[in-house]
Amino acid sequence: MQIQIRVLYFALLRDRLRRSEESLSLPAGAQVRDALKILASREEVIGAIEKNLLLAVNQTLVPADFPLSDGDELALLPPVAGGASADSPPSSRPRCRISHEPLQANEALATVSGPGQGGVVLFIGLVRDHNQGKQVVRLDYEAYDSMAVRSMATICEQIEAETPGAKLCIIHRVGSLAIGDLAVLVAASTPHRAEAFSACRTAIERLKVEVPIWKKEFFPDGSEWLKGGG
Repeated sequence: MQIQIRVLYFALLRDRLRRSEESLSLPAGAQVRDALKILASREEVIGAIEKNLLLAVNQTLVPADFPLSDGDELALLPPVAGGASADSPPSSRPRCRISHEPLQANEALATVSGPGQGGVVLFIGLVRDHNQGKQVVRLDYEAYDSMAVRSMATICEQIEAETPGAKLCIIHRVGSLAIGDLAVLVAASTPHRAEAFSACRTAIERLKVEVPIWKKEFFPDGSEWLKGGG
């Protein structure tokens, strides 16, 4: 008996393989490691980074011995992606979203503002024209949209649980961005300012390492995939 799964590719893998997904047939009872072994044998680029890949089934990070079922979605996340598990799927809230359109700072502020919120902190991440001594002419952001929203909501909910009265909002842009464009908005509010600063900073730092977002920088003479998340 065979099962059929859907394999998703992102960032470096999508570029090198020239496709974003494919179907894969496996024997019933197969594990993630079995799928990865087949894919690595077919594609040199997968085999080259196999040990560094993060693996997600149905938008949740899993170990290599995780059992696969018919209809599962297996995502291979390159090492430039972040990786915190979303074992307890939070609800997808409008305050946490991936945007394909230009960002508006007022949206984030309005989401966290309220009569009891005495301190509101807003972080705006902009596309800059240089990085590590190289001239940057534009950026492309790519996300595993549904998993990214789940991960951002997890970050917000956990910080809110740890900080009384806190409200958070994270909105990240994807697509091709020009120099000076808004790439990410992180807003935090609390009854007092000190906690708002702390909550916002924590959210930004976690966003960089836990949310499956990739950033491709374009230079006058080439391009390179780097860590995403703002």
